[in-house]
Amino acid sequence: MKRKNPTLPAAILVLCFLMIWQGSAMRMNKAYILPSPMQILRRLWELREPLFKAHLPATMQVVGIGLLISLVLGMALAVLMDQSPAAEQALYPLIIASQTIPTTALAPLFVMWFGYTVWSKVLVTVLMTFFPVAITVFDGFRAVPPEMKELLRTYGATEMQIFRKLKLPAVLPYFFSALKMAVPLSVIGAAIGEWLGAQSGLGYFSKRMMTQLDGAGVFAPILLLSVSAELLVIVVGLLEKYFLRWRQTD
Repeated sequence: MKRKNPTLPAAILVLCFLMIWQGSAMRMNKAYILPSPMQILRRLWELREPLFKAHLPATMQVVGIGLLISLVLGMALAVLMDQSPAAEQALYPLIIASQTIPTTALAPLFVMWFGYTVWSKVLVTVLMTFFPVAITVFDGFRAVPPEMKELLRTYGATEMQIFRKLKLPAVLPYFFSALKMAVPLSVIGAAIGEWLGAQSGLGYFSKRMMTQLDGAGVFAPILLLSVSAELLVIVVGLLEKYFLRWRQTD
């Protein structure tokens, strides 16, 4: 039996949404408030030089550095909490509490401390993305059946061997799930940081277009942000399929 295209329902829903948006924008006829999808695409093409050559690379640099730091920090915290119950009791509540702090309140402080450098935006990105990595990977460690660890110990395996041979492979699905959550958050974090204080980047460009009452110009970098996040998630999905081939079923 032929399998249905899994992306078809989503494509139909997006198409219906865009048609409603296009119709509403044409009826309102106020592009500075609600530009139509066609106006946004046209403006994106008109602004392709600064967007693709200057602002998109600036945002992707923040996303890349922020994601790398978040992965290292999140994995380190997850491993530490898994290996030490005392560390779990001390760190887990602090990690949860870090997510109750409004990012928009801290971003201006980061700008005051680091100026308009890349690090003020990277800190915003890290603050938003390390949490799903740390918590999801830690949950993956906790999901490893205790009887499997005991079985390996009876065969004389050391704690390091148990970690490498059992825990790391078992936690890989959780890691990729966390990464797929962290990627869109990193893009959002970079945009927020640029919106609140930057001299380049898609978030900064969108804010600049808003001061000019250019509705399509505001949405053009937002569209680019969305597409970039989607492409990154697709790449993560492909990496997940490659490294977790053993989970594939017919």
